[in-house]
Amino acid sequence: MNIKGIIFDLDGVIVFTDKFHYLAWKAVSDELGIYFDEKINNRLRGVSRMDSLNIILENGAREYSEDEKHQIAEKKNEIYKGYLSQMTPSDVSDEVRKTLIELKRRGYLLAIGSSSKNTKYILERVALSDFFDAISDGTNIKKSKPDPEVFLKAAEFINLPACECAVVEDAFAGIDAAKSADMTAVAIGDATSCKKADIVIGSFSGLLKYFH
Repeated sequence: MNIKGIIFDLDGVIVFTDKFHYLAWKAVSDELGIYFDEKINNRLRGVSRMDSLNIILENGAREYSEDEKHQIAEKKNEIYKGYLSQMTPSDVSDEVRKTLIELKRRGYLLAIGSSSKNTKYILERVALSDFFDAISDGTNIKKSKPDPEVFLKAAEFINLPACECAVVEDAFAGIDAAKSADMTAVAIGDATSCKKADIVIGSFSGLLKYFH
């Protein structure tokens, strides 16, 4: 394994904002009178905001115009950002922070590859803004995972070929995207049952065993 760069998904890997997404989508769904639960929420993991909304609207009683969809998505994002504003550096565990520091000390280039347009704001809230060598997020991509675009852009930003990059992901769509990009796929959390993963780790610090 000739890995020189490690690309991390943000939510579910570095931080955990799933509960905020759920509460925000639930608030919007309730207002629209559309059924929404944890099971539906699980389908939204790693998926862009507009694609997530389209999944939720599958249960709607009527069709929504593109303008209406954008208004709903914007409302959801404002509710979500209200929750994000409560985040602090303590929302990143000591294990994650120490592992990132050690990987950097070992000479790896570190990047974020996230579909979220709030990536930079979240990193700012948890005091990791200046830590990563590059950030590829929802503001610079057209396609969300499982399309590999977000990871390919991250590799481009750190000037490495895809084959020299590993991706750390907690979602099946993210593992699929990593494999499509010809990158080493590292599964953590919910993705550990994904058979396509090249490496499976039980905890974040498990990265240190594979990346010397």
